[in-house]
Amino acid sequence: MSAPEREQVLLFPGQGSQHTRMAAGLYDHDPVFTEHVDRALALFDDPRLRDAWLSDTPRVALDHVTMAQPLLFSVGYALGAMVLSWGVRPAALLGHSVGELVAATLAGVFDVADSVALMRDRVDRLADTPRGGMLTVSATVDDVAPYLRRHPQVAVGAVNAPRQTVLAGFEGPLGAVAGDLRADGFTVLPVAALSAFHSPVLAPLFEDPGPLAGCVPQAPRIPLWSAFAVDRLDARTVTDRALWLTQPVAPVHFWSALDKLLAGGPYLLTDVGPSQGLAMIARRHAGVKRGGSAVAALLPARPGTAEADRDAVRRWRDRVREEGHRLRHDPDPVPLG
Repeated sequence: MSAPEREQVLLFPGQGSQHTRMAAGLYDHDPVFTEHVDRALALFDDPRLRDAWLSDTPRVALDHVTMAQPLLFSVGYALGAMVLSWGVRPAALLGHSVGELVAATLAGVFDVADSVALMRDRVDRLADTPRGGMLTVSATVDDVAPYLRRHPQVAVGAVNAPRQTVLAGFEGPLGAVAGDLRADGFTVLPVAALSAFHSPVLAPLFEDPGPLAGCVPQAPRIPLWSAFAVDRLDARTVTDRALWLTQPVAPVHFWSALDKLLAGGPYLLTDVGPSQGLAMIARRHAGVKRGGSAVAALLPARPGTAEADRDAVRRWRDRVREEGHRLRHDPDPVPLG
């Protein structure tokens, strides 16, 4: 068999992609996923997390930082470990927001205990901040600039695509900007977040290094790209503690990082997380539209049944085989006895 034309890239989503029972169809079904999600949840040591994840009617709002961020990390980490256990050797890992910490953990920059300590510290710092949020605007950064000058407490939190800009800020100013943009004909949609992630209004909370002071980042064992640094991270750049400390405050330049990464393609890009948000973004890229690189998703686009999760994984494995990649294990994950 000749070498596959397209190497694999794994993408890990962040806040906004979460939903109840995300990937739950793999729990107690795939042993690697189950082992790793259990390990992460045990380290977070918050029984509310399992309820918020597995319950159809969680008692705590899933979109709150205390729930969404730990669960996105735990599920993303377990999904990534599962995929790697099948013999996938990615050409790159790229995460969005909290997904970048997932990617760094899978790449070996941090061990999972240190990553959970960093996540818990972030959550603790953000838990009691004034209510805020994020908005996705179908507009360029230049389009939204005049509105931000009128409302300086709102900032660009992420640039996901040339005409998909995410704004972040506290609830009042963010609502005012949303009203102005909608009045002028822009499409504005809320992100499932209750905190002003990736906004400088949170900067005073992240001046102290906290548990980062005791962490020693290691050189990535898998090529690791950063949507904050907009570049591949190496043994030197991963030791920049400011990069990791300021992630909850700094803007996410996902499109720029993806664009730079795809210049080395072609690749098969897989969205390794719920909701397929990163897959939808990646499909807009010219390198994908031209047919050089391609996009796949590990999980369904919407919440569904346990069988829907498993069917999506089976389809993904079939797609990867069609690309010429060999995978370990049987076509279906082996249920736990």
